[in-house]
Amino acid sequence: MSEGVLPSVAVVGGCGHVGLPLGLCLADAGHAVTLVDTDPERVAAVLRGAMPFQERGAIPILERVLREGRLRAATDLGGLGDPEVVIVTIGTPVDEYLDPDAGGFFRSMEGLLDRMRPGQLLVLRSTLFPGVTERLAGVIRGRRLDVDLAYCPERIAQGHAIEELRTLPQLVSGASERAAERARAFFGSVADRVVTVTPVEAELSKLFANAYRYIHFAISNQFLMIAEKFGADYRRIHEAATFEYPRLSGFARPGFVGGPCLFKDTMQLAAFNHTSFLLGQAAMMVNEGLPGFIVEGLKRRRNLREETVGILGMAFKGDSDDPRSSLSYKLRKVLLLECREVLCTDPRVPDPRLVPLERVLRDSDVLILGACHREYRDLRIEKPLVDVFHFLPRRDA
Repeated sequence: MSEGVLPSVAVVGGCGHVGLPLGLCLADAGHAVTLVDTDPERVAAVLRGAMPFQERGAIPILERVLREGRLRAATDLGGLGDPEVVIVTIGTPVDEYLDPDAGGFFRSMEGLLDRMRPGQLLVLRSTLFPGVTERLAGVIRGRRLDVDLAYCPERIAQGHAIEELRTLPQLVSGASERAAERARAFFGSVADRVVTVTPVEAELSKLFANAYRYIHFAISNQFLMIAEKFGADYRRIHEAATFEYPRLSGFARPGFVGGPCLFKDTMQLAAFNHTSFLLGQAAMMVNEGLPGFIVEGLKRRRNLREETVGILGMAFKGDSDDPRSSLSYKLRKVLLLECREVLCTDPRVPDPRLVPLERVLRDSDVLILGACHREYRDLRIEKPLVDVFHFLPRRDA
């Protein structure tokens, strides 16, 4: 790389929720960026200046970097030998037994390594099971590849990535000192603060952060269940306990805890600790049990067999268009076994099974808030409503 010239970058998985915001920020900082993605529809959307998902502040940046020629997108992996930095957004998921599935990750990496050239910096960006970075470093050494390997986990809130990539400290680690230093300099081009740790410390930092949040939300959901069991108004309890009381300023409201990260990463941490993570596993039982808790409560008060239930919001969180691992869909499955009909709606999620909001409000006997979209804030709801989030004015079901 010539002095003063920022390195060129390829982002594999570059049109997804992790890769695209990072690619936009890098291009906006002056890097020449190529987004590589196997989804031709997402690639086509990006090339015409459209975001394939919601991301605050992304459209002006996307239009600008396309116009200035700093961003490309393609479905072909053939150009991975050209850029100086290759960023991979492939992580390690959990399987049906809640164990980490690293096989797909290493199969994908074998194919990527075949296309890389000496001197490149390879950056792993998604959540990894602890030890995976060092294991991949061993694969690279075994191949006698002169490639620097770094693990630099993303820590963004989906939908706010553009802002947070620039304002939050970036964690970087390297399989060698040279890799760590290159990663530190690279991420310094988009972030003011960079924190260097070892690979396993970076892997655990990401898992600890998501498991902490998952447990934090589970505490509120468990408190909700206790209050409901004894006929107490949890909304009033929460308001009273937090009113001008700074030690509870971070006391979360209850609600569905879904999405592609928190549950998965908590289970990965349990697997890493030889299936022993009592707090995380208890949190899983609480959070994943909330849809069933809601339905059981309705069954005690209503004859669901003769009723239609409407779910407002199918995204995994409010103001998102992402339905991945949304507990609203789990709620729907439970309800299908218990009531006459289930009607689901969402103003943001593209799902052909969903119906218009007007029909849900008209035809449902009882409503359940599944996602706190701002579109629901000013609704005139005349039907009984279950709102475990405490987001809307109360109408007991």
